[in-house]
Amino acid sequence: MGAHVARPARPTTSTLILALVFVLLWLMVVSFAAPPSQPSPAVDALLKFKSSLRNNMPLTSWDASVEPCNWNQGNWIGVLCHNNTIWGLQLENFGLTGTIDIDALVSIDTIRSLSFMNNKFDGSLPEFRRLGKLKALYLSNNRFGGEIPETIFQDMGSLKRLYLANNEFTGNIPTSLTALSKLTVLKLEGNQFTGQIPDFKQKDLKTLNLASNELEGPIPASLSNLNPNSFSEPVWTASKSMSNPPSPTDVKKSKSHAWKIVLIVVIIVVVLAALALALFLFHKKKKHEAALTPSTSVAAATFNAEQVQHQAPPRPQHSSSRTRRADHAKLSFLRDDIEKFDLQDMLRASAEVLGSGTFGASYKAVVLRGQAVVVKRYRHMNNVGREEFHEHMRRLGRLSHPNLLPLMAYYYRKEEKLLVSEFVEHGSLASHIHGNHSLEEQGLDWQTRLKIIKGVAKGMAYLYNELPIMVPHGHLKSSNVLLDNSMEPLLTDYALRPVINPEHAHSLMIAYKSPEYTLRGQTTIKTDIWSFGILILEILTGKFPENYLLQGYDRNANLAAWVNKMVKEKRTGEVFDKEMTGTKNSKSEMINLLKIGLSCCEEDADRRLDIKEVVEKIEELKEGNPEEDYYGSEANTFSVRGNDEDFSFALDR
Repeated sequence: MGAHVARPARPTTSTLILALVFVLLWLMVVSFAAPPSQPSPAVDALLKFKSSLRNNMPLTSWDASVEPCNWNQGNWIGVLCHNNTIWGLQLENFGLTGTIDIDALVSIDTIRSLSFMNNKFDGSLPEFRRLGKLKALYLSNNRFGGEIPETIFQDMGSLKRLYLANNEFTGNIPTSLTALSKLTVLKLEGNQFTGQIPDFKQKDLKTLNLASNELEGPIPASLSNLNPNSFSEPVWTASKSMSNPPSPTDVKKSKSHAWKIVLIVVIIVVVLAALALALFLFHKKKKHEAALTPSTSVAAATFNAEQVQHQAPPRPQHSSSRTRRADHAKLSFLRDDIEKFDLQDMLRASAEVLGSGTFGASYKAVVLRGQAVVVKRYRHMNNVGREEFHEHMRRLGRLSHPNLLPLMAYYYRKEEKLLVSEFVEHGSLASHIHGNHSLEEQGLDWQTRLKIIKGVAKGMAYLYNELPIMVPHGHLKSSNVLLDNSMEPLLTDYALRPVINPEHAHSLMIAYKSPEYTLRGQTTIKTDIWSFGILILEILTGKFPENYLLQGYDRNANLAAWVNKMVKEKRTGEVFDKEMTGTKNSKSEMINLLKIGLSCCEEDADRRLDIKEVVEKIEELKEGNPEEDYYGSEANTFSVRGNDEDFSFALDR
């Protein structure tokens, strides 16, 4: 018989229950004893940075109770996240002023990209050298000025892209830039730099723009590797004051008075050559300058200017193949009533950067006899095939309506597309609503706002009738409504959804921020109606729809929710833009238009008005008599500063 092995006694059920109760009690004690959670150091740093800014209202979502990052998505406006860490700030077009707190940013060691473009920062360049791991710094279109210290970029060896264009910098270009071995894009145009061009020897430098400065002297030989046939002007033609080294014949000409008669023949040859060159330059200048107005704030721009790339880096391109494509490239025109020009005319024309939009940069170019056009560069259309793209462009070219900005021409390339339209002098509706106003340049009055809304409604109705697609516009917002000389609205960026890459359309286009897409993953025939409703509320309230800056739709963080809340609290008088004036008999019409806007913004798409109903209801509204506003007695005019009783109404819900 073998020996019996003693087995350990199994714990009884009561023992297990007692152990479990003990563990739960211990966890409760620990949780109650633990100190309350504190904001992370990154949150503290960002809030400290925010407090250094003036006019920081666009950053209302920066709240210590909410983490800035949700894995790869930012919960805070303008905060870029990767793997749940902050790797960049993109605070563009916010009108920010004040001080950029470098001390606060230094404590966030994961930051690799900063963009403060198109704001109002001024003073000397901050000590960005303390952020030695930065890969991209975008400061264009601000008011920074003064001389840049020679050593300010010394410790920024990781920097690849630097945008300082359209500021007020003076003095020499700092030579520490030449030591940035990884630099690929450098934009210094539109400043007041003087002196000679540094010797940039970076082998990866692809784009260098020094236009509209006061530089002098020869072009360094190291810059000869820049490809003049790509979508950029050669650096030596981009600046009015820069020139190539003088040729030997030019030297002889300058000393011609000291030579004797044996050199007369040489002098004559030089003079004839100079005359021929002058005639050529004069012809070229007349071709491009007719409509240009001199301005120190307007910079010539290159058409391959690398705009802010906060996502994946661009694919490498071989200059030889790109040159071959450029040689055979041509514009495809969609209209017969305009004078045609070729791609090279457009790319070599004097140009200014109008801005960097959702899908790419926009440029104003002056071609032929002073004709001004806008060129929009799209990078997010590379999934669409050539024939499919051509067919859709031809479909858009056939559209014709007084409230649509017609597409003039386009250029197709696999990696990017160019769309060309007329330049509209008065700019976008967004700039008129949200821009700075004064006694000389007041905000839009009631009559003008209603006129604009009526025009937008007509343009949208036309798109609904003519285009066999679910979302005929897809990207309706105030910056995509331009105003002509008579303040008639012109819709732009319409009907591009079929050619935009789906992943970019879903994350960037206004239609995909609608309730039905966010909540149910689908768009409907009334999705554009929701966008139009938000636009109506924006025009009436003067408030920017901050929900457009968020990913998706938040029923508690959108303009319609705010208007509804104010109405229910009988504070309707606070809803309307304080800069909007109108006649006494316009108050009821304003209320009616507000109701129409809210009806278009119903979360349930089935309850929204259809486009026909929207147009009919808006057409019934009266603009009032503008003469009563401007020439009548003070008693006949009013502003929306009136009391709430004048505006209160009950919503039919």
